[in-house]
Parts: sequence; C-alpha cells; structure tokens
Amino acid sequence: MGKYCASWSACLILLALMTGNLVRADDAQTEGLRIAQERKARDRGWDNSVAEMTMILRNAQGQEATRDMRVNTLEVRDDGDKALTIFDSPKDVSGTAFLSFSHASEPDEQWIYLPALKRVKRIASRNKSGPFMGSEFAFEDMTSFEVEKFSYRFIRDDQFNGDDVYVIEQVPQDEFSGYSRQLVWIDKAHYRVRKAEFFDRKGAALKILEFEDYELYIGKYWRPKTSYMFNLQTNKSTKLVTHSLEFKVGLDESDFDKNSLRRAR
Repeated sequence: MGKYCASWSACLILLALMTGNLVRADDAQTEGLRIAQERKARDRGWDNSVAEMTMILRNAQGQEATRDMRVNTLEVRDDGDKALTIFDSPKDVSGTAFLSFSHASEPDEQWIYLPALKRVKRIASRNKSGPFMGSEFAFEDMTSFEVEKFSYRFIRDDQFNGDDVYVIEQVPQDEFSGYSRQLVWIDKAHYRVRKAEFFDRKGAALKILEFEDYELYIGKYWRPKTSYMFNLQTNKSTKLVTHSLEFKVGLDESDFDKNSLRRAR
C-alpha cells in the first residue's frame, strides 16, 4: 500500500476509509435483505385465492385491446406459489390457460394451453423473459415473489405519493432472467410494493411497474386493484385491473394439475 500513500499515517487513513466503505456496503446488503424478508413475512398465511381480472393492452399509438381472465392461486409452504390463469374473452384467446409453479431456489415451471393448437406447451426457462400473452409483463413477472430469487441492496429512504418508502435494489439470481436488476419502492407502513423499475440485460431502463388502489383483505393482506406496466423502450403498456378477489375458497393441489390444463374452464 506504501506506493499509494505519502506516509504511513496516510496509509492508515486510506485503510480506514476502505474498511468503512466495505462496512457500509455490507450494511446496505443486510438492510436490503431485511426489508425483503419483512415484505414476504407480512404476506404469509393467505392459503388460496380466486380473482376476476381484466388485462388492457395498449400499443404505442394508444390503441387498446381488452382480455378478461380468472386467476386461481395457491400458497405453498416453504416454496413458491402456484397460479392458474384462465382467459375467458375475447374469442381469440378464450380457453387459453396458463399454469405457473413458482419456486424459491429451483427454476420456476410454467405451461400454457393454446386452444388453437390444442396442446400444452412448456415455457422453457431460457424463454422466461418473453412477453406473457402479448402484454408488457414477461413470463417471469407472473411468478410469486420469493426472497431467495434475488440478492439485495438498500439504496435510500424516499417518498412515493406522500408515503415514506424504502428503495432497494434486487438482482435476479437466475441466469435466464431478462433483467440485470430491479429498483423497488416498498412502503414503510405495510411493506407493500408501490413501484418497480426494471433494467434489461445491458443495464438500460426497460419498464416501470406501479401498483395503485391497495385494499386490505381479511384484516391482513394488502392487494392492489390496479397494476400498470409501462415499457420505456417501446411506449407500450399493460394494465391489470382486479374486479373481485376472495381468499380461502377451498382450492388445493389438485386444482393446479398441468395434465388438466386442456379442461381448465
């Protein structure tokens, strides 16, 4: 170190500064992980749910297409959640069914049934960055949040629409993710995600996701009525609107069988 320092005392000062930066970096990782773990802890125990939703696709010219769908979800203890999405309209997508098995440590598993082809197609892990049903949501966006899927770093305290929030960085651990990193705004009061920014594999800003109109269900679980994904590179957007949502409706593992996707109605 001597060749970088004018004196031994200068070397000690430089070493102290370097060590301090390492400690602060470690603190940022610890705090980022703590926030992510608390976010997950606040959303355990809901068991299963059924939702009716509308997906609104808008192209760069402002033209819109609407799709109605139902989403059944099952919480899985010590692993990621399972979700079955069934499209009811319009006619060209009616009967399409998408099944997702999220995992905490292993690659997610996803299948889609396309009525026009009359077959079930598995979504390969390396294709998870592709668009889900032509929307601005990727297949990987349609999986549950699991702490183990990312590494974390606390960025700063901030405000979002008047609420105090944490801003953390999430870096996907999956080599096939379409994202190099994500910035996530999480409110301090309830640990709800308010906003997320996604960066592509080259590090360029790609998409912004915002959640609006949160409602509290069964006294514990917050869910947004509206999710809005805007693609910064194409000016296309997708809005997801939840019309109804019920928890603990009696769904179990048998309701999420990939072999029965053709019969999903």
